[in-house]
Parts: sequence; C-alpha cells; structure tokens
Amino acid sequence: MATKTPDQYRSPVNPTWCKDCGDYKVLDALTSALAEVGVESHDIVTTAGVGCASRLPFYLNTYGFHTVHGRALPAAIGIKVANRERTVISVGGDGDAFSIGGNHFIHTSRKNPDITYVVMDNEIYGLTKGQNSPTSHEDLLTKINPYQVVEDRINPVLMALSFNTSFIARAFCDETEQLKNIIARAIRHKGFSFVHVLSPCTQYNEKVTYDSLKKRIVALPENHDRQDRLLGMKYAFTQEPLYTGIFYERERPTLLDKLDHIKEMSMAEIGNPKNYNLQDIMKQFE
Repeated sequence: MATKTPDQYRSPVNPTWCKDCGDYKVLDALTSALAEVGVESHDIVTTAGVGCASRLPFYLNTYGFHTVHGRALPAAIGIKVANRERTVISVGGDGDAFSIGGNHFIHTSRKNPDITYVVMDNEIYGLTKGQNSPTSHEDLLTKINPYQVVEDRINPVLMALSFNTSFIARAFCDETEQLKNIIARAIRHKGFSFVHVLSPCTQYNEKVTYDSLKKRIVALPENHDRQDRLLGMKYAFTQEPLYTGIFYERERPTLLDKLDHIKEMSMAEIGNPKNYNLQDIMKQFE
C-alpha cells in the first residue's frame, strides 16, 4: 500500500470557520489520522448534522452526507449496515451531538456499530451567534440567559461511560499529535468510538479559550487501565484538572456481528430465503 498524505484527504473547498477556530486543528488531525490508517478516500463516508463543526465533511475528499440537525449518527449507522466495507466517520459539535442529537448518542452506544464519532466541543452555539449549549458553564451569561443559567451542564465523557460506549477518549485540539493518535486508534477500533475534542470558539465564548484549557488539562496516567470503566468514570468526573487521553476501550460484538448471528439463526430455522418465492411467503399468512 502506497504511503498516504493528509492532503490526499482534503477537498479543494476552503473552510469558512472563524479565525483561530479550533475546528481547523481537528480537520488537520483527522486528515493526518486517515493518512496514518491508510484507508482509501473512496472507502470513507463522513456524516454530519448542523452547526459550525458539521461543515467538516465539505472539506474532506471523501463521500459525505450532510443530514438534518442531530441526525448524523442514524445516517452513519444506516450507511455502515448497507455497506460494511466503508469506513464511516460522524462529526459534529456539542449542540448537535448532545442537545437534539443526544438521544441518538445513547442508542448508538447500545447498538455498538463500527463507526467513529468526533465531537468538537466549544461549549457554545457558534453558528447561531452565541447561545448556551448543553456543555456551557453554569456561569456563562448569553443573550438567551442574560441573568442566570437555568440548566446544569452535561459531562460528555461521563455520559459515554455510563452508556458503555466501547471506545471513549478526550483530546484538546491544540495538542495535535495526541489528537491525531487518538482519532487513528478510534478508527481502528472495532465498535462505536467516541472522541470528545475540546475545540475553543474564539468569537462567542470568552470563558473557554486556548490559554484557559492549557492550564486545566492533564494527560491520564500512563498506567490507567482502559478496561476499567469505573476508574474511567472517576477521571471523567474530575474537572480540575481536566483529563485527556483514552478513558475506556473494550471491544464487544458490534451491531453487524449481532445481525449476522440473527441471520445465521434464521437461516438454520427456515432455510435460505433465496429458495422461497413471494407466493410461498404469502401462504404463511393465509
């Protein structure tokens, strides 16, 4: 296999993100990870919902599916089931992933399809000009919460651990080598991989900046047991410091594994459906 380069995975479309947006670095890390994994561009499908981060498929030289708000994961599951040879990557932001798309995050974890989900979290709704998102700090006052924030913030990594997502990691977009390595490992993981990326918005969120994150971030201990989900929860629960790295990694049967098993049981009981015609099937309901 010929060596790939990150540029081979970039489309000719120039990103339209704001200056210094963290998503530029996520795009660079993702294309570098794809080059490291070596999968062909035409074998990749990227899905996205709505929001700043969800523009990312336009900037990749892969197949892409820009879905409606919060529906990137169902589309990704359908694509993987329809063509299991494809490498399927879903991307989005904290609003798309954890607000309207939060329900799909739960059930994708339950199904465990072999897809990768990269969420760029800037703790704000950036595309609609600065409203509180599910991950916004409780003291972030905006045009929709000018006096007091009325909702508690969520912890995406802790949520994923409670859902038993089979691969869970957090990274900071400014630590590009770590982010690239995590995304590459997530893509290679057989099962549902969730990569939570801290990606500052430089226009609408003054509380979450590159400098403030650098002061809080600490890598998980080198001896962290990635198969210990309760230990992962302990590190995820801690916000000061804010840990980065792979919290949990354990392979279990994927959605396709289970569907194949059901197919085998069905064919063992009723035989190969190719041996039946429509009339034979209809007779069962007479």
